[in-house]
Amino acid sequence: MKKIFILLLVILCAACGTEKQKKVDIGITQIVEHPSLDDVRKGVIEALKEKGYGENKININYKNAQGDFGTAQVIAQEFNNTSDVIIAISTPSAQAAVNNIKNKPIFFSAVVNPENAGILRKNVTGVSDKSPVQKQVQLIEKLLPEAKNIGIVYNTSEQNSFYLTEEFTKVAEEKGYIVKIKGISNISEMASALDTLLPTIDVLYTSIDNTVASTYPLIVEKSNKANKPIIGATKSFADQGALAIDGISDYQVGYQTGEMVAKYLNGEKIENIPYEVVEKSEIHINKDVAKKFGIKGE
Repeated sequence: MKKIFILLLVILCAACGTEKQKKVDIGITQIVEHPSLDDVRKGVIEALKEKGYGENKININYKNAQGDFGTAQVIAQEFNNTSDVIIAISTPSAQAAVNNIKNKPIFFSAVVNPENAGILRKNVTGVSDKSPVQKQVQLIEKLLPEAKNIGIVYNTSEQNSFYLTEEFTKVAEEKGYIVKIKGISNISEMASALDTLLPTIDVLYTSIDNTVASTYPLIVEKSNKANKPIIGATKSFADQGALAIDGISDYQVGYQTGEMVAKYLNGEKIENIPYEVVEKSEIHINKDVAKKFGIKGE
C-alpha cells in the first residue's frame, strides 16, 4: 500500500511539473519576407525574450504568405486551431487574421492605419507604423531644393500604401510639388512603371509598401541608371540605396508589439491594452549616395 501511495505521488508530481512547463504557442504570420518586415519580427522576438518569454516558455510558429492574401487566410485558419496567441505582421496579414480568428488574441504589427484597415476588434490590438509624411516632404525640401516633380509607385491593393500615398500627396502638393503616381497590382509591373515614371520626375518617393519593399533592389538599380535620387520611409531603404529616409524604426515597431504580447501573457486583458503608434522618427542618410548627388551634411 505504501509503495502504491509513493507511486501515485510521483505520478502527480510529474503531472504538476508537466503542467507548469506547458509552453504558450505563438503564431507569427507575415505577408512576405523583406528587410523591413523581417526587422519587425526580430523586434517582436527580442522583446519577448527580454520580458522573460524565451524558448523555455513559448513555441513560435512563423509562416509567411509569400505575398499572397489567400495564403495569409489559410495561415490564419491554421493558427486559429493551433495557436494561443497570434501576431500578424503587415496589414494584409492582420486583415486575414481578423477575418478568421474571433476568440483568440491578435496582435498586429506594422499596420499603418488600423481603423481604415477595419481590424479593430475586442480581441485585437497592436502597433501602427504610420509614416511621418510631413517630415519626409521636408526632407526632400532640405536635401533636394531644386526638385519640383516627385514620383510614387505603389500597390493599389495595399490599404496601407493607398492611404500613405494619399497623405503624402496632400502634404507635397500643399508645398507646391507636382506628384506623379503610378499604381501597380503586383511585382511584375514594377519595372515598366519605373521606366515610365523616372524620366518625368526629379525624385522618387518610396513609402511603406510591401511590393515596393520586395522589389527595392530593382527600384535602386533603375533609379541609379536614370540618375534620380530616392527618398524613403524606412531605414532599410537607405541601407539598400535610397539617398535618405525620415522614418520610424521597423525593429521598434516590432519591439513594442512584443512588449504588448508580454503584458497579455503576464495576465493583462487584451481589451485593456490600447493600440499604439510609434511616434519617434529618425533621419538616415546614405553617405555614398549623398556624395554621388553632391549633398553635404544632414
